[in-house]
Amino acid sequence: MSVIVKTVQSRSDLRAFVKFPLALYKGCPYYVPGLYSDEMASLDPEKNPMVKYSKLERFLAYKDGKLVGRVAAIINEIANRDWNHAEVRFGWIDFIDDKEVSKALIDAVVEFGKKNGMTTVTGPLGFTDFDNEGCVIEGFDDISSYALRFNYPYYKEHFEALGFGKANDWLEYRIYVPDKVPDKVSKAAALIQERYGLHIRKVTKKELLKEGYGRKMFDLVNRTYCHLFDFTVLPTEVMDHYIKTFLGLLDLTYVTVVEDADSKLIALAVTMPSIARAVQKGGGYMFPLGWWHLVKSMYIKHEEALELMLIAVDPEYRNRGVHAILFNEIIPNLIKGGFKYGESNAEMETNNSIQNVWNLYEKEFKRRRRVFSKEI
Repeated sequence: MSVIVKTVQSRSDLRAFVKFPLALYKGCPYYVPGLYSDEMASLDPEKNPMVKYSKLERFLAYKDGKLVGRVAAIINEIANRDWNHAEVRFGWIDFIDDKEVSKALIDAVVEFGKKNGMTTVTGPLGFTDFDNEGCVIEGFDDISSYALRFNYPYYKEHFEALGFGKANDWLEYRIYVPDKVPDKVSKAAALIQERYGLHIRKVTKKELLKEGYGRKMFDLVNRTYCHLFDFTVLPTEVMDHYIKTFLGLLDLTYVTVVEDADSKLIALAVTMPSIARAVQKGGGYMFPLGWWHLVKSMYIKHEEALELMLIAVDPEYRNRGVHAILFNEIIPNLIKGGFKYGESNAEMETNNSIQNVWNLYEKEFKRRRRVFSKEI
């Protein structure tokens, strides 16, 4: 029987869309689901302000009456304007190992793109860089971090069979926490702080959520990352959405900011205790006990792993050694917290500055993920 592709029309359809990976990856020890409530909100035009700046369609694939795949087609109008291209993105893509299914899903995305005047199709990508992106092509033998999704090895084969080529690769590393701050780092931190008049700033939840410091952080992220592959500069209302969704959950012990003499934010490191196994235990749900696993993992009994969510340094201070100030502050907190290693976020393979930072520590390569693209 041929594959039938339908658009998401109802709340029930959206629930089926979000729940599909839970069945596809059932029993897979490396897959960490997104939180169900967050996934529902991300794909709901009434709850995700980024949809205002995008065109969105969500597709479900059925074969023999059974749900066998899903994909979201996204036209990000901000990125298309800033990068001067006409691109339809595919994201939230999952499918059984059946090339008829993956082809039907991508065909639906391509048709949506052509109808809206697009000339290329690229993915996996979300609305912004804060959504899951990239297809794992190397490193299938370890648990994913919470921020990045695992996928089965056959995905790459399917995309290549559909004529996709490489658009961009990201690398992930496991970085081991040293017994103490390396002398090279502590000496560089003291020198750079004195030379440029920089200082560590401790931020409170009130400042972060209610007094505008959260926006300062996202302004810095925009300035730092705007030149990276397909990055979406975040509008203010999208910043506010992410502040409410993500920043309020952080343990600020593991958030470090650096300011200059005029109290301008010039560097930021956001880390958090890994919640990957906690989310696995809850199956992606907050209830009945998912909330407890999360609270326990974040605030009571940490896992050995820490997630290195993001590092941002103002372009004015790039290549001036500011990373040393951040890690001189971070490492003692990690040692005190009992963490053994950090899981890096996905970093572009061409990002030599962050690769040079990791070279100061014991590390091991963990995973490579790829975004694919082709003309339509």
